[in-house]
Amino acid sequence: MHNIETLNKFLKDELSATETYQQAQETLREDAGLGEAEVLKPIYEDHKEAVASLQALISRLGGTPCEDSGAWGTWAKIVQGSANLLGKETALKALLSGEKSGAEAYEEALEESELSSDIHTLIETKLLPAQQAHIRTLDRLLGAETD
Repeated sequence: MHNIETLNKFLKDELSATETYQQAQETLREDAGLGEAEVLKPIYEDHKEAVASLQALISRLGGTPCEDSGAWGTWAKIVQGSANLLGKETALKALLSGEKSGAEAYEEALEESELSSDIHTLIETKLLPAQQAHIRTLDRLLGAETD
C-alpha cells in the first residue's frame, strides 16, 4: 500500500507540473519573448510522460491512479499565476522552485528501503534525471535573463 500511496503523491506532483507548465507557456507566449515558451514545451512533455509512466505503474501494482493534482495543484497554479503576472524572470524562478522540490522528493524516495525495485528503477532512470535536466534548462534561461 505504501508503494501506491507514494506513487500517487508523485503522480499528483507531476499532474500539477503539467498544469503549471501549460499555464506558464500560455503566459510566455503572450509575452514578447516567445523563445521561452518553446524551450518549456519539452519540459511540459517530459512531465506528461512522467504522468503516463506513474499511472501505468500504479495500475500494474493494483492501485487506482489519482485523476487530479488536488490541493497542491491548486496552490501551484495560484503561485505560478501570480509569478506570471510579475514577469518572465519571476515565472521562471517559480518553475525552478517546483522542479527543485520535485527532485528532492525523488531523491528522498530513493533512500526509502520499503519502496519496490520497480519504483526505484523508474525514479533513477527516468523521473529524477528528467527533473535534473529541467533544473539545468531553467537555470540557463534565468542566466540569460540576467545577462
